[in-house]
Amino acid sequence: MSALANIVPHLKAFHVGFIALWMAGLLALFAMLSRQCDAVDAESDFRRIREATHYGYTWVVTPAAGLAVGTGLALIFAREVFTIWMFGKLILVAGLVSLHGWIGHTIVAVAETGRGPKRPILLLLNLTLPMLIAGVLFLVLAKPNLAGWPMPGWLAQPVGGTLPFDVPNP
Repeated sequence: MSALANIVPHLKAFHVGFIALWMAGLLALFAMLSRQCDAVDAESDFRRIREATHYGYTWVVTPAAGLAVGTGLALIFAREVFTIWMFGKLILVAGLVSLHGWIGHTIVAVAETGRGPKRPILLLLNLTLPMLIAGVLFLVLAKPNLAGWPMPGWLAQPVGGTLPFDVPNP
């Protein structure tokens, strides 16, 4: 058993923990942003919620997102999981990263304008987040055979290139 295979369970544990913190943080930030819609008249409540969203995003949720993505990439290369379902999962993770970026943009916009975001947008994005999470969980847990799905040719065939480093085979 190689040294790389020995750390895979630890990487998985850290990956799951960072994902849980990231997703819970995104849900909490959506809740705090919707609370800002109600707190527009109460200046002290608005300021307190705005600071909580800023610090939560900057010091908790964003580092958790970076560590979740980093440990996930390490797992992809450690386990050599280069399958079609993994590419689908990465597309859904890109959607989660986009939501994460939108929340950061919204937090900055609230700080600059003093107005909370519109409720319909928050509701739509708050419904999108659980769907993305469910999609990722389905692909990871079921590992469906997506070989029949239409894929671009460059993604379906190896190009014969080499990585700039050696990937050990367990």
